[in-house]
Amino acid sequence: MLEAIGLSQQDEAVYDALVRRTQATVSELVHDCHLPVSAARRTLRSLVDLGLATRSTGRPVRYVAVSPDSGLEAVLREREAGLRDVRLHIGTLVKMYRAGTRFAHPGDLIEMVSGRDEVNHHWVQMQQNTRTQMRGFDRPPYAAPQAHTEPNHVELALLKRGVKYRVIYDRTALALPGWLEDVTAGMRHGEQARIAADLPMKLAISDDRLAIIPLLRPVDDMVAASYVIHPSPLLDALVALFEMTWTRSVPVQLNSPDSEVLSEEEARLLTLLASGATDKAASRALGWSERTVQRHVTKLMNRVGAQTRFQVAMEATRRGWI
Repeated sequence: MLEAIGLSQQDEAVYDALVRRTQATVSELVHDCHLPVSAARRTLRSLVDLGLATRSTGRPVRYVAVSPDSGLEAVLREREAGLRDVRLHIGTLVKMYRAGTRFAHPGDLIEMVSGRDEVNHHWVQMQQNTRTQMRGFDRPPYAAPQAHTEPNHVELALLKRGVKYRVIYDRTALALPGWLEDVTAGMRHGEQARIAADLPMKLAISDDRLAIIPLLRPVDDMVAASYVIHPSPLLDALVALFEMTWTRSVPVQLNSPDSEVLSEEEARLLTLLASGATDKAASRALGWSERTVQRHVTKLMNRVGAQTRFQVAMEATRRGWI
């Protein structure tokens, strides 16, 4: 049991015997543990060095067990500190390795993945290997035929595990059937979502270690090939592009900060208006008719004294509604 904190089976056996007796001579422990005298003496010196036992000065020499709640806790803390140092050192070694390999084999920094099934496989695998956070640009078209009509179960599982998801959705995705329900499901589990106009590409970034850029031509209606980007200046640039776009995008909110001022539906509508969504796109996202959208927009304009949809979004932002 105590091997996990650096004690051998022999160390543990002698310590257990010493704890049972509270204090003992070498001869008594030799008898209890069935060890040679030399092995018992060597083990006792190790226990003293670890702070798990003390040595008396009288004759015969007796060894006294240190209480496990203090002795073993001290050893455990020391081992944990050592593991933290090792983890930091691993990070330093990884940085050195990446710096040394970035330009050693340039052809290995970008690879092409072809075929819809292979693209989906890499997408799922990249998510499952993520340790800290996933970041991405989301826009049509999609490799998965059921995109946004059902939740991303891999994402939901990773969110429960503590992996952060930050996703920027292109405004063109708002009109897709099921988009709002899908994003809402993710946000209720912890996804952070924003909306932007005219995202330059589809993009997924796993930690700072890997990125996928789907390869799309103007005539394509589905993703059938992707670039996989390994640690490189290009990956650094993609991370910087995401962070810059994130700061300029409109946050998606599930609820109004003040439920007495706005209903949940009005809060969502304001988010769509702030992102520049048309009445048609907003109606599809919310499951309303265009006339219903227009009626709610007019109601919001009257409430904040705005003359245009843009002024509604600006005033709502100023008031902290979105």
